[in-house]
Amino acid sequence: MTDQSLVSDLVYLDYNATAPIRPEAEQAVLAAIRAVGNASSTHLSGRHAAQRVDTARRQVAELLNCTPGEIVFTSGATEANNLALRAAFGADGALVTSTVEHPAVLETAKNLTGEMPGMLRLVPVNEDGLVDLDALHDALAAGGVAVVSLMAANNETGVLTALAPIAEAVHAAGALVHTDATQMVGRLPIDLSETDVDLLSLSAHKFGGPQGVGALFVRRGVPLPYRPLIFGGGQERGWRAGTLNVAGIAGAGAAAEAALHGMAHESVRVARLRDSLEGALVEQISDCRINGALGLRLPGVTSATFRGTPADAVLAAMPDVAASEGSACASGAPSPSHVLLGMGRSREEADSTVRFSLGYASTDRDITQAVSSTVRAVRQVRAAMSTAV
Repeated sequence: MTDQSLVSDLVYLDYNATAPIRPEAEQAVLAAIRAVGNASSTHLSGRHAAQRVDTARRQVAELLNCTPGEIVFTSGATEANNLALRAAFGADGALVTSTVEHPAVLETAKNLTGEMPGMLRLVPVNEDGLVDLDALHDALAAGGVAVVSLMAANNETGVLTALAPIAEAVHAAGALVHTDATQMVGRLPIDLSETDVDLLSLSAHKFGGPQGVGALFVRRGVPLPYRPLIFGGGQERGWRAGTLNVAGIAGAGAAAEAALHGMAHESVRVARLRDSLEGALVEQISDCRINGALGLRLPGVTSATFRGTPADAVLAAMPDVAASEGSACASGAPSPSHVLLGMGRSREEADSTVRFSLGYASTDRDITQAVSSTVRAVRQVRAAMSTAV
């Protein structure tokens, strides 16, 4: 059972940071924790642990419509992104990505190309957060590209990337395709039999699994050298050494299965809640703007700019609502959102933006309370700022 009793009336709308663990995942984790066994051991307990891993690998593969042998378990999407880009990037080819990627991709890309000027090509986005396809094609036309990495869905705005046509263009240029699908997996369908990406990263805690476990999809037959970050016993086909996190992996598998079974209903219901939230905020708060391509977003993400109203002050004024100034991975950073700046927003607008992200357990009551608290908080902060002036 998910425990949100630490704050009795808390409305949790920060699923893009981490989703509440699904009951099915919690049960799978507890069952695995209570059982002893190293999945690499050959005795009975070890074989039972390995069976849990095999089941989870199958469950994650079914969520993506790929084969279990194409799934490599990791500690999360950050590690998966690092593994993917290290394997796909080489000194004889450039790395192409967008200006609004998650730091787990952008910082890895900068690190890999740091001593090779010109080997990192950044593609801009338009004011709606959509990748500039002309700029992407120009980057490909320049030649010498090793890998293109574009996120499936943006973690701050929820804006989606049309991966299938991009993958076709990238492959035609002789390069590999990686996508950080952390925010999309478990929320919208991803069919890897139709979307021809070579590498895909995910993290279980974004769709109701435990924290600290993720996966990298590596398409069978793609010629990639192993460039592991961790060396040791050669687990996960050489991609990642170390004793497998059986409990976390079991929870990831159970969450994947639950997400797959509930996705069609959940996505429609969550989109309705998101639309209700946005409609009320725009109607009741002056100078409120919703960021991102409205028809091409994840169903549960709202990036709302309350012009001239610092987001940190708004969040502090509504402690009963768990929302975010932007990416949880960048919270506390002095610089404004690189995603919003990349979309052409001013620094003031970026600093006045709150991200609400909904998910499988969100309710109508959550939205009603969130609207009431947000409207009150924005008005309170604006009144205090007016008085201070």
